[in-house]
Amino acid sequence: MTPPDREFDPDDNFGNSFIAGNDIDAEDATPDALVWQLLLLINPGDEELALQQFDAYRETADDEDAADEGDAGPVWRLKDVIDWRSGFYVDAKDPAALIDSIDELAARWNLRIDWGVEDPDDDEFLETIDVPALMATAYDRLREYGYTLWTWNTEGDAHAGWI
Repeated sequence: MTPPDREFDPDDNFGNSFIAGNDIDAEDATPDALVWQLLLLINPGDEELALQQFDAYRETADDEDAADEGDAGPVWRLKDVIDWRSGFYVDAKDPAALIDSIDELAARWNLRIDWGVEDPDDDEFLETIDVPALMATAYDRLREYGYTLWTWNTEGDAHAGWI
């Protein structure tokens, strides 16, 4: 796969937030419409996977409605639907899990992240590095290929995001 053919403007981080040609107004869009757009962005060229994940996302919403537990929020419902296939969610103290998940996600486009060491699974390396530093490295390496590592605030002791 090749990176999306979108012009990058470093001053406009959200300039390409929606797929061109879609008539979606971010202010008026429903959460489902925004989730669908996000799934298309994090699964470039794989609309079938995006559709499978969207169906699973809507099923979680139906399950929550049936259980009358309230809405956990779209991003939290998405977390379980996309984990390790299109996104990651790792403990803040588990750099090995982040390396594994980012490597797995990058492999979808035949990319390999250079973590700056010969063996990123080496215990000595993992003891000296933290998850935010690894996310910064992954972000920099992915930008070289036209991809971006996006993260969302979990408000806890975990890090989550997608490419």
